[in-house]
Amino acid sequence: MDPGYPMTGFHYKVNFINYLGKEEGNFQEVSGISVNIATEPVKEGGENQFVYKLPSPPQYSNLVLKRGLLTGSVVTDWVRTTLATFKFKPTTIVVMLLDELHQPLYVWKFYGAYPVKMEVSGIKAKEGEIAIETLELAYKYFEKFN
Repeated sequence: MDPGYPMTGFHYKVNFINYLGKEEGNFQEVSGISVNIATEPVKEGGENQFVYKLPSPPQYSNLVLKRGLLTGSVVTDWVRTTLATFKFKPTTIVVMLLDELHQPLYVWKFYGAYPVKMEVSGIKAKEGEIAIETLELAYKYFEKFN
């Protein structure tokens, strides 16, 4: 792969560590791979006040996974059970961007992930589209490897 050539974002795999459904990683969309550091203003001084901006701890977006609605999915059962019982069993989720030989180019590991939302797309008789399941997961932090 030419290091100066931008990578495509359509060939990837998602694995759920510690779940039998770890092989259910064919999602049509993955988003939420994002971290930012906000700043907090701190005033100092008397009459001539200075305002300093100090960094706050990192804030991570929720990981959002979309795919066609499956029957018998261990991952969907984990999400549904967690949301219904409010009993959390966090896991590690691995997102791999793959090359043309199906080898990982980049790997993101999301630690302490747990479900916070599940949504099924609208069901319409006229459209004939696949029902889409959206899983939203919060996590402690992520690391990127290449």
